[in-house]
Formats: sequence, C-alpha cells, structure tokens
Amino acid sequence: MRVKKLFSKVGNTTIVPLGMKILIIFISLILISNLATNIISLQLSQKQIINLNNQIMVEQLKELYSNSSNQYQIYAYTQNKLDSVMALKKAAGNSFTNKNSMAMGVNPDGTIAFMACANMDNFWSTFLDEEALNKINTDYANGIQEGSINFDTAYGPYFGVYKYQADWNYFIIRAEKRSDLAENNKKNYLYISIIILILTFAFIVIGFIILNRQFKTVREITNDLYEMQKDRRLSLIDLSKAPNDDITYLAASFNSLSSSVNNLLGTFQKFVPKDIVTEAYSGEYVGIKGGPKELTMLFSDIKSFTYRTEILGNEIQEILKLHYDRVINTVYDNAGEVGSIIGDAILAVFGTKTTEKSKSLESIEVAWGITHKTAELRQLILERKEEIEKIRPLTESELLVYDAVSLDVGVGIDAGNVFYGTIGRDDLNITGARMTNTVIGDTVNSASRLEGLTRIYHVPVITSESVKNEVEKVTERYKFFEIDTVQVKGKTEGKKIYFPFDTAEMDNTLLDNYEIFEKGLTAYYEGDWKTARKNFKDSQLNALTEVFFERIGTKNAPEGWNGIWTMTSK
Repeated sequence: MRVKKLFSKVGNTTIVPLGMKILIIFISLILISNLATNIISLQLSQKQIINLNNQIMVEQLKELYSNSSNQYQIYAYTQNKLDSVMALKKAAGNSFTNKNSMAMGVNPDGTIAFMACANMDNFWSTFLDEEALNKINTDYANGIQEGSINFDTAYGPYFGVYKYQADWNYFIIRAEKRSDLAENNKKNYLYISIIILILTFAFIVIGFIILNRQFKTVREITNDLYEMQKDRRLSLIDLSKAPNDDITYLAASFNSLSSSVNNLLGTFQKFVPKDIVTEAYSGEYVGIKGGPKELTMLFSDIKSFTYRTEILGNEIQEILKLHYDRVINTVYDNAGEVGSIIGDAILAVFGTKTTEKSKSLESIEVAWGITHKTAELRQLILERKEEIEKIRPLTESELLVYDAVSLDVGVGIDAGNVFYGTIGRDDLNITGARMTNTVIGDTVNSASRLEGLTRIYHVPVITSESVKNEVEKVTERYKFFEIDTVQVKGKTEGKKIYFPFDTAEMDNTLLDNYEIFEKGLTAYYEGDWKTARKNFKDSQLNALTEVFFERIGTKNAPEGWNGIWTMTSK
C-alpha cells in the first residue's frame, strides 16, 4: 500500500500545506471556546438556554398561507381587496400567544400589504430592515421561497419564519418579539452572553492576529491578482518575502504560467486583430461568427514594390518593418483595425469600434498620416544621402539602393456594407484547423482598385463618393475634388473618384488649381475637349492632367461619349 506523503518538497524546500496550518489554528480555538462555554453554562444556569426556534409557530404560518390563498380566490371573484385583507388579519390574530406576536405580508419592495399584531400599538407601513428584506429577496431569486428571518423594528428585534405567497406576490411573515420569550431567564442569559461575548471577542482577536500573520502573503498575492484582473493584464507576483507553503508554490506556478501566457498573447497579437485578442483574453469563445456591417476600407500599397525587391533582396524586410511600424501605429491610433497584410499592402478596417468620430473621417486621417509618415521616412533617407555626398559621391549601385528605399505609397478608401467576422474551421479535433478574421465584399475590392488608380492620377489618396459624403457631414477640413468617373474592370457602371484635399496641412494656394481642374473635368464630361484641354493646362496640375492629355490628345470627343472612362486593368 502506497502511503501519501504529508509534506512535499520543491527542490530542497519543504512545502507546509496551508490547510494544515488553518486546521490546527481553528481546531485549537474551537476546542478552547467550546470548553470554556460549556463550563460556564453548566455553572451559571440550570440548562435554561432558550431555544427560540421551538417558539416559532410553523403550523400557524402554514395555516395563514392557506388562508391567504383562499382569500386571493375570494378577491379574484369579488374584487374587494379590503375585505380579503381584513379576513387575513383576523385569521392571523387568532393564533397569537404572546403580547407582541405579529404576522404580516411584506411586498418585495418593503411595503406592508397587511399586518396583524397582538399589541395594537405596534403597527408600521414599511418593512424597515433593508438587510433582512434584501436577504429574503435574494433567496427568492435563488429559488428559496421560505425560511427563518430575523429583523429589527422600531419596537425591538423580531425573529420568525416566512413563506412566499405567489398569488398576492408578497412574503408572509409570522414572528415573535425576542424580549417576550427572554423575560423568564433574562438574568442568567445576560451573564452567559456577556461572558461568551468576552471570550469570543478574545478568541477572535487572538485568531485574527495569528491568521493575519499567516495570510499576509495570501493577501499580497490576492491583491496582485486583483490588479491584474482590473488592468486586464498578466504580470509576475513578487514572492521575495513569501514563506515556504503551498500558496507560495501555487503563486510560483502562476508566475511560470503567466510568463508562458504573455509570450503566447504577444505572439497572438501580432497575427490577429485587437478585438479578437480582447475576446480571447476576457474568456469569450472565439469561433466562427460574423455578419454584414457598415465599414470603411483603407487599402495602402507601396509603389514599384517589385523593383525595390529586386534591388534590395532580403534587405527589403528591414524597410518593410520600418514602414509597417509607422503605418500600423497610425491605424490603431485612429481606432482602426489591420484587416490583413499581404506583402507590401495593408488593408485597414474602420467602424468595428464605437468612437466619437466618423469611421470614414478616421480613415482619411489615417490615409494622410500614412502619406506623411512615408514622406518623413523618405526625408530621413534623403538627409542620410546628403551627408554621404558631402564626403563622396554615391556609386551607381548606391543610387539604386537609395531609389529603392525611398518608399512611396498610394491609398484607396471606400465605404459600404461588407461581411465582417471570422471564417474557416474551428474543429480542434482536425489537424490544421484554422480560422481567420476577415472582411469580404465589393467595398474591399473597390478600395484596392482605388489605390491602384493613385498611380494613374499621381495623387496620394483617392476615395469613393460614399466616403466623401460621410466626411463632409462632420467636417469642412477636407475639400473633395472630383478626379474622374471610371468604370473599373469587372464593373458595368461608372464610379466617381475624389481627391481629399487637406486644407489644414496642404498649400491652400493649390485650391484654385484644383477648381480650374474641375472646370476642365466638367468640359471633359460634356465632350468639349477643347475647353477641357485649356483648363487642364491652366490648372498647372501636370501630374494629374497627364492622363487626360493622353486620352483626348488633339481629338474631339467620340460619338456617344458619356464621360466615363473604362479601365482595361484592375
């Protein structure tokens, strides 16, 4: 037969079970308390301890409950509530045996439905003991409809029994005043009570001092755990001053687990959206779920990425890390979520969280934030180039590298109804089961195509009309200039596209140029290409108007011209 060891060891340290400590302390105190109480009781009283429970008329409560049910039936037929209440009071009064006996019906909110008392002076309209009322209400909520009750009144403390009456929706209470049953042996009971209270208090003080010292570490560990729960984080518990018991061993095990969970959580956060991490951390089930939602999609891509990869090779990873650190921080700082990262492209989602700002406004701010961050990175690279050129000229290969690391991005934004949620397979019994959080819909594809158009129109940001309309409702900072109406590949209808001019950051002298361009665009739509060419030229937006000059050349608008330019590629 294998004997279980009473004490275990971790390394060279013996672990003393905390349960044994508590058991020894409480057994000692209980034995001393019981011994002292019994000796005193035997000497000061002739076994005149009042058993209050024997005085409770449980049968009387049952009879009153039955009468209450009958009176409800009578009330339901006659609709005379006063007569039913008076009958209940009379039936209750017939069972009183002491001068302060009472019975009453107490509504869950504390108001008195009916009351009968042997002492006619003891009446009240509201049940004043909130603690007792809360207890019976809580018990009822937990499925307990009857039991004992102790409560205070303006005339002294009462004890009794209660039962919930469903017809009338109140608690029937049958109670006796404590002083009525204690008068005959009050003196002896008082002596015993005082001695017991003194001894009990002494034992409580002694026990508190002992247990307080023993549980000091437990309190510290509990406080640390509470702070972690409140801050929704995991950290290590300080065990430098902890004793060698099993609670300390448990905390040490928790520290080991905490480190592992933090490592897993840190890795988890790198691959999934923040809202999924929050659900998982809070203990919610993360499974296949989702549905339609009005969101704004932002698609950002690095221009000429293939060329940059050919020049930089594996070093492109370092450049991407610098770029992504700035872009992702910008997205999260504006309540966005990174939906996916595909090579050099990032899809950001706005509207998954409840914020004060418009989701499309947040996306516009992120778009310009990405543009500014990329420009700052190019400026740093340029400054480094200029520092080197002060010493020596760059070689041909170094110039190629400089061009490759001078990143430029395009951003496309569209808003609309998409599917947002998790898809895949969550069967843990299947090897390789995998889920992903994603957005699916035409709006996602549209944002990607709008980003592609930034290369054609040579502007950093292009938005759809739905984004324009939403942003214009909440701010006048961004002035949207129409760029063109295009029919992208795979679509049958033309779609207006816009450039969001930032009046707070951009050179406002360019506003006139864009307004002249819009006049040219109007003439272009109407087929008056001669006027369009003149306005395009006068706008001095050479990079933007280049594509229009390529289209119209010196020709007039073709027959059947509708102002929509059909794209031949995505």
